Amino acid sequence: MRYPKSVHYWLLAGMIMIFFQVVLGGITRLTGSGLSITKWDIVTGTMPPLNAQQWQDAFDLYRATPQYQKINQGMEMAQFKFIFFWEYFHRLWARLMGFVFLIPLFFFILRGYLDRPLILRLIGVFLLAALVAGFGWIMVASGLIDRPWVNAYNLTIHLNLALILFGYLSWTYWWVAHQGDRSYQIHSTHSKWLSGMLILLGVQLILGGMMSGMKAGLLYPTWPDMHGSFIPPVLLNGNNWKWSHFTQYDDHDFMGSLVQWSHRMVAYLLFLAYFIFWLRVGKQIVRMGPDLLRTALVLLVQVTLGILTVLNSVGHIPLWLGVSHQGVALLLLISLLHNRFRLRPDN
Repeated sequence: MRYPKSVHYWLLAGMIMIFFQVVLGGITRLTGSGLSITKWDIVTGTMPPLNAQQWQDAFDLYRATPQYQKINQGMEMAQFKFIFFWEYFHRLWARLMGFVFLIPLFFFILRGYLDRPLILRLIGVFLLAALVAGFGWIMVASGLIDRPWVNAYNLTIHLNLALILFGYLSWTYWWVAHQGDRSYQIHSTHSKWLSGMLILLGVQLILGGMMSGMKAGLLYPTWPDMHGSFIPPVLLNGNNWKWSHFTQYDDHDFMGSLVQWSHRMVAYLLFLAYFIFWLRVGKQIVRMGPDLLRTALVLLVQVTLGILTVLNSVGHIPLWLGVSHQGVALLLLISLLHNRFRLRPDN
């Protein structure tokens, strides 16, 4: 079935909105804003505080949280409004995405613009989006009792579910935009290489979420060494490999060290694997040349941003470097996925 251009633009708009939602999530996290709103009111939460009393009520709720009591004691109203803005904007953007998805969906179904295969794909998009939203609240709730930050594992799940949603919607968009276009699709056994690299990237994105949630970048703001060592000494001590260090990661440097070291190693491996793939495939599939070059450039930028973020994470993680590193991660994901889509061996 050939789908109307309006359907194409709708799906593309969804991709763009998810991209910016993930970027907003990064800003929210790095500004320490994620716990500023202590309730999850889907309808009434659409409106921000509108007068001095409402602002005071919201601030009082925040002052009852462990984050305020352990980290932000003495925060003034102006500072609270700053962090409230980013969390509010993040949630408002999510609500807006819901409207952008659902209203045109009903319209397109009534007009007969969508067939059964696409509707089933879109149901998958909706379910994934609901899962992302639900885990977003689970993540926030984990930082409202006892601990001053959200649980790093919950944050990692929330972030990576959003990335899965982004990738799935992107694949659906390409499937719609190039339906029946055989000149766009290249049948190739090399798709297995890309599948392997996508799995490797998936591991790296999980590690990236844990890096963020554990603030592991602050432990070793050096490169290429980690405070003079290739492997941090804390990882070479067998006594540190115990379950409590995995679960109570805030109390010891072990888990943060393990995550940062692993994040670096997987980055090197992914970088090497892609350029081996490029050398093998580039000459064989000339039509893929621009796509492969684009992915190589994105990968190079991402590695560079990662190094710069680590080097500048002295005392705090630099906002715009951290956010840029996360944003380019999405571009790398979509670029590798696009290559995999073009090389898919099936119809």
